[in-house]
Amino acid sequence: MSAAAGKRPGATKAAMPHKGTLPARVSAEITHAAESGGKAVNITIDDGPDPVWTPKILQVLQDNGAHATFCMIGPHATANPAVVEKIVADGDRLCDHTVSHNTRMDHSPEAYQKSQILDAARMIQQASGGVAPMYYRAPGGAFTPYSRHVAAIHGMRPLGWNIDSRDFYRPGVSTIVNTVKYELGNGPTMLFHDGGGNRSQTFEALRQLLPWLKSQGYTFSFPVR
Repeated sequence: MSAAAGKRPGATKAAMPHKGTLPARVSAEITHAAESGGKAVNITIDDGPDPVWTPKILQVLQDNGAHATFCMIGPHATANPAVVEKIVADGDRLCDHTVSHNTRMDHSPEAYQKSQILDAARMIQQASGGVAPMYYRAPGGAFTPYSRHVAAIHGMRPLGWNIDSRDFYRPGVSTIVNTVKYELGNGPTMLFHDGGGNRSQTFEALRQLLPWLKSQGYTFSFPVR
């Protein structure tokens, strides 16, 4: 981690990431709350890392003194280790989003669920230079009691969301911005995407939303572990 990591103005200081083996067991309950408490939001970004859009989103975060949790698909992390290392160096957190992004994982055998979670965790940790993911997000929210247990005993808190920006469908920048503002009362954890195709709308929506959130008195936190 760089010396400047976790020191952006207005951002919650990033916890030192876990090196080496996965950390000790955490709660298997799905987390939504902000670690810092108070008037804070958690930015979470799924389906990357992407060699084009993830660095652009990282720059927007840095420009606004914000941090995010990046929920990564294992092979994408393997293909883009420099991007993963940049996420860590910037003080952002890593989240396991499985190997295959199968949104029907909750209908799959337990052995398959386990391999999807743990194989992706190893890929992400290797790509990051030894930093383990701190959270697990099931594709499409397809959690099971078993998958939550597997993640938790390997140190990854199951991670949900309160605000779905619906940016995945590329509905237009203004629609993404207005959706987030409309749903802001639902809770602190916001869902965006840096993978899955052209994310120019997500990039521009974040460029507009982050300074607006600051102007409304929000700070940027991480999900509770």
